[in-house]
Amino acid sequence: MKKKIALITGITGQDGAYLANLLLNNNYKIFGAYRRSSSLNLWRLEELGILDSIELVSFELLEKSNIERVIKLINPDEIYNLAAQSYVGTSFENPIYTTQANALGALRILESIRMINKNIKFYQASSSEMFGEGIPQKLNEKSMFHPRSAYAVSKVFGHQITINYREAYGIFACSGILFNHESPLRGTEFVTRKITSTLAEIQAGRKKTLELGDYYAKRDWGYAVDFVEGIWRMMQNDKPKDYVLATGEAHSVKEFATIAARTMGFDLIWKGKKTNEYAIDKNTKKVLIKKNSKFYRPSDVSFLRGDAKEAKKDLGWKPKVKFKELVKIMVESDKKKSLKGKILQ
Repeated sequence: MKKKIALITGITGQDGAYLANLLLNNNYKIFGAYRRSSSLNLWRLEELGILDSIELVSFELLEKSNIERVIKLINPDEIYNLAAQSYVGTSFENPIYTTQANALGALRILESIRMINKNIKFYQASSSEMFGEGIPQKLNEKSMFHPRSAYAVSKVFGHQITINYREAYGIFACSGILFNHESPLRGTEFVTRKITSTLAEIQAGRKKTLELGDYYAKRDWGYAVDFVEGIWRMMQNDKPKDYVLATGEAHSVKEFATIAARTMGFDLIWKGKKTNEYAIDKNTKKVLIKKNSKFYRPSDVSFLRGDAKEAKKDLGWKPKVKFKELVKIMVESDKKKSLKGKILQ
């Protein structure tokens, strides 16, 4: 039986690495796209032990001629567009680049598919950030978008242009609106991994405090391994359709940090008022967690929670790993890394 060929943009990221691992286990040939101008960070693929099973190709979302050459050369059955400027905070500093990569990057790939081979399946990584400042209810595929960052706005464009190419040209093009999904492969610039890695470094004596922004922002946090399975299932559907992937639970940054600290072996006591709250370690009486206003954004989202009923009904998908188990997985991983030396990722 002929192997399916998949092109994964953003192969060096968390989702790209886990998705590549899943597809390899399903007998795919994998081409991993990376930016030649960026430093090639392969630690995730190495950690999963799959680097030698992937053929890396230079791929630039800002350059359509390059995209066309790669697609013609590889002739993939499926393209998973996971590449993006994916950090919300950075999008306030670099809104134009964020839009070029996230919005027009998706369009360039779709237009290349339309011109080269409309039988290629396309997946667009959409984001729960597109919903913006919503009300405390579960958000689904029909909920309105109110993006509050250049990142979120760019993702709305990528999402809508995917629908447009599906309806206008009959391309199998679908989007996954994924709520926050975390793992030991998450970058340390994201708050969950920042919490677990910094606490591990504090325990090792290499750092003193963990500084955070809004303790009370709530997110629907799931396990990335579960979520990439949902992505793959969308692409195996008979017809292309957009789906929300989420756990249906919302937890605060403070709750994540408290559970992580307890799992790490600290005994936290929270003190101060909400505007200047901090946590000390009961045993050492030292400040362990404190607030830093520089981590606040010009406009932010305080609450996000998703409803994945459609994915469960159509795809048979549901998250397996619960919130506390997710925190434990990440803490234990960073504990081990910290014991081997300073955590760099």
